[in-house]
Amino acid sequence: MEAERGRDAQGGCCGMYEERALGEINDGLERALRTRPLPGSVTARLGFLLRAEKGSTKRLAGVLGVSQRTVQRWVTSGPGRRTPGAAQMRVIEEVVRARWQPRIRERLRVRAEARGFSVHTRARFGFASVAGSSDDPRRRLITQHLSGAVARELFAARDANAGEAQQMVILARALGHAYFRDGGGRAHGLQVAFSDVEFANFAID
Repeated sequence: MEAERGRDAQGGCCGMYEERALGEINDGLERALRTRPLPGSVTARLGFLLRAEKGSTKRLAGVLGVSQRTVQRWVTSGPGRRTPGAAQMRVIEEVVRARWQPRIRERLRVRAEARGFSVHTRARFGFASVAGSSDDPRRRLITQHLSGAVARELFAARDANAGEAQQMVILARALGHAYFRDGGGRAHGLQVAFSDVEFANFAID
């Protein structure tokens, strides 16, 4: 959920911004690829980006698509300081995400796609059999190791900007095979429906 207060880049009062939700599955993938959390405040995020641009407000302005004067007003500690508006907050966050720990992210992704990863999730699971019978969905807490092929499919969906619904289909199919059908050893033909995800945490071994 987005939570913003404040005015636009040229407005007056200070604002608060909470990291926007990307969907529980996508958000869990993002967390799994970091060894340190993203900078939490807009001041810390701007400071990180400014250091990456060698202190150049002009270069940072080009990256963020605003004027150099606007960036100067964001980063000053003096009375002329302004707070980015909601749209600028989103751009800043996206750029920070893209630049945060790039080598670590790549290394962890390669490892997950080669060895697999574990998912720890609480969600609503329902079931249907090939005979047409079905069970009412109920909430379950599940921890399961999934293969590198599943990791590759989830990351590819994320790279293609797939929505949460498509990612849930991928996870439902994977958990149906690995957890509910015991890797194909039982409950043949059981189909799993996956919805109302409370959280999805991924651990890369």
